[in-house]
Amino acid sequence: MRVTVLGAGAVGARVVRQLLEHDQPVEIVVADRRHLHASEVATRMGPAVRAEPGALDDPAGTDVVVLAVAADEHRMLAERALDSGQHVVSVGDSMSDIRHLLELDGEAETKNLSVVCGAALSPGLTCLLARHAADRFDRVEEIHVAQHGTGGPACARHHHKAMQGDALDWRDGAWRSRRGRTGRELVWFPDPVGGQDCYRAALPGARLLAPYFQGVDRVTVRVSATRRDRLTALLPMMRRPHHDGGPGAVHVEVRGRRGSETGVAVYGAMDHPSVAAATVAATAVRWIVAGRVPAGAHGLAVLDDSAAFLAELARRGVKAAVFEGSADA
Repeated sequence: MRVTVLGAGAVGARVVRQLLEHDQPVEIVVADRRHLHASEVATRMGPAVRAEPGALDDPAGTDVVVLAVAADEHRMLAERALDSGQHVVSVGDSMSDIRHLLELDGEAETKNLSVVCGAALSPGLTCLLARHAADRFDRVEEIHVAQHGTGGPACARHHHKAMQGDALDWRDGAWRSRRGRTGRELVWFPDPVGGQDCYRAALPGARLLAPYFQGVDRVTVRVSATRRDRLTALLPMMRRPHHDGGPGAVHVEVRGRRGSETGVAVYGAMDHPSVAAATVAATAVRWIVAGRVPAGAHGLAVLDDSAAFLAELARRGVKAAVFEGSADA
């Protein structure tokens, strides 16, 4: 298996490490706009990894391309990969990246290639948890996702930018634009994160959920934010982004019906966002190589066997917790 990882930041470097920790032999090429940084990452990882600056322009000779670069580059790089006959796994979590990647669905399906969109903590793990919860119901009525925390500098910048934009919710068969920084809701994440106020923001999660749950009435995604986050959202970032933002968490609530009964399933997970994102992306690579991801451009909610994917993540340290109760509780 030969994999090219484009981007050697907080997530990209961890994707390389995750791929190396698998029993299957792998050859990895890593490339980054910061050529020296990519070389340092390759040197740390050992002889199975080498840095190739030219891979950003021509990723030829590889099976899967992992996109861990900055926002707004994913569509261009994915098109190059598809032209070269390569599968794609993107950790991108911006509205524009997800929209543009999903537009490649027809081309990818025609070429019998897979483009996995949003293979990170949220979206990514949240899509898997929603699918797993939905399997408990005959009909899914609502899906509500909340996320907390950021990974590396690019993730921190995206969080700041997302608070500036409008949210996109799915309601009663249509997309609804909602003003960002509104809709405060107290959400309980796994300890030690605990309760956090969460708000609407320009997040792509609903786009990667609504299409895969036939007849779902509502899909929403919120992000935790402090009062300072909301007040400074429309200003430039006041401080340099951190290298790694520490613990993050997700909360996924699915409401539905089984027979005549209404129920709710709630899942949560807590981990460093960059670590969880890298684990999800690396597992997606292995599933593509094993032929377990359908052709086309999809989020991970498309997978039929979400339980097996989650079990693999758990073996690698990314574990979810579950709370179940009645919808009237």
